[in-house]
Amino acid sequence: MKKYIKNISTACVALSSLFMVGCTDSFEEVNTDPDNAENVPTENLLAYSLYNTSYRFYDRWFAMDEPMSFGGYVAKMSYIDEARYLFRPGVQDTNWEHIYRVLNNVMDIQRRSEASPNMLNVAKVLEAHVIQIATDRWRDVPYSDAVKMAAGVLTPKYDKQEDIYPALLAKLKEAADGFAAGGDDDISSGDLLFHGDMLKWQKYCNSLRLRLAIRISEVSPVLAQQTVEEVLADPVSYPVMKDNDDNAFFWWLGGDGNYYEPIADAYRTRKSEFCCSDVMVNYLLENKDPRISIYCMPTPSSQTPPSEGDTESDYTDGTPVYRGYTIGAASNPPSRLYSVWGYRYGVDLGGFSPYMRVAEIYFHIAEAAKLGYNTKGMTAEEAYNKAVRFSLEENGVAEDAIEAYMAGAGKFKNDMKQIWYEEWVAMFKQAMEGWSLYRRTGVPETHYIAPGRATKYANHNVPPFRSPYPNTELSLNKTNNAPFNAEVVDNFWGKQMWWDTRTGVH
Repeated sequence: MKKYIKNISTACVALSSLFMVGCTDSFEEVNTDPDNAENVPTENLLAYSLYNTSYRFYDRWFAMDEPMSFGGYVAKMSYIDEARYLFRPGVQDTNWEHIYRVLNNVMDIQRRSEASPNMLNVAKVLEAHVIQIATDRWRDVPYSDAVKMAAGVLTPKYDKQEDIYPALLAKLKEAADGFAAGGDDDISSGDLLFHGDMLKWQKYCNSLRLRLAIRISEVSPVLAQQTVEEVLADPVSYPVMKDNDDNAFFWWLGGDGNYYEPIADAYRTRKSEFCCSDVMVNYLLENKDPRISIYCMPTPSSQTPPSEGDTESDYTDGTPVYRGYTIGAASNPPSRLYSVWGYRYGVDLGGFSPYMRVAEIYFHIAEAAKLGYNTKGMTAEEAYNKAVRFSLEENGVAEDAIEAYMAGAGKFKNDMKQIWYEEWVAMFKQAMEGWSLYRRTGVPETHYIAPGRATKYANHNVPPFRSPYPNTELSLNKTNNAPFNAEVVDNFWGKQMWWDTRTGVH
């Protein structure tokens, strides 16, 4: 891993040259910096893009503060503002900036990889991955006009989500056909995700096609069904993830302070800020889900005898107590009474940033089967059982506990909501995917709007539909942004995502 990580610092020199555009005929000559490389190797740009995707989109600022609470997974015990929908404008600006910074590098890789098919196809997959995150967060965003400063486009037009999703599926189809055709260029020196294993990239590409297709199955059923059936009909040309070894996880070094897993790094210095939500903990307890001891730690007070005069202790005989706190609460709680994230998810500095899990894919296949798609003989029950088992195994649950769970609360009931609930549980730490699942399906149904929200948000009845557009867009790209910002209500609500078909929510 270290040899891959070392490429990141070299790749960073790309930024200054990548964002410059010529203003006069002599600009290039006058402004050339002899100490910075102008043609950074694509392997370095790939390393930079993967590192920043993992660091910037799976950290506390992008993932924890908003999507993890909006999706029902996490509560905040201190600095609760974001969970109450009081956002920091500077954070929104930064989140938007990093989306387009990564996209700029990914598109530059594509421009310079015509003779390197593996690199080209990987960059197309990353393009789809990044823009899917962007559109699922802000709905309508610049895409077709984005990062074209060299062509003189300084204020890119916005694309509607209704147009973005089909375009991303078309882009992934291009990459899938490219992977199927094969290539012999070696990308391993810059590939921090799969280390040059092109079959895993191919599986990830086609698995993303399933994710996007199921996401739009209610609003574009023909395209969704065509995509799913094309992928599943040809496992040779379009293989998908098959087991946990295929998971798209970016693993951090842990021993190097420059490369700590970002959420664990935040916990290292702010141990009483985040905890598991009551929505998550109550559901896991109700269903006797063995993942609770992996996702959450017992409350500190249940593990230590109370001090004299302590009237709020959980302690009996050291038996673990799991308790989640209110999402967006009106007040800060005593942190010793609530469960923080477990070691694997919130403490391990050598942990992972999850792009996609194999469990997710089989939940999509189960849903497709329930929708009547041709899933090549795999029934909804078979796909569901695979998905649940993969999630339990990924989390290190013992075989006897797996069998007990799948014979109990996890037993297949031929119910679409059960598929969605199990998918929601399995997507823990995949902030954007869990939030998107909630917005698309309304699961978990026990989720609620923050009771500590500001009075200006009092008339809303569900957690946010979206994130606010950044101030940089409101001011620097005002003409293109204004029609879309006009559809936003109170920063977080207004026009729902294209694929969000819930009614009566506001």
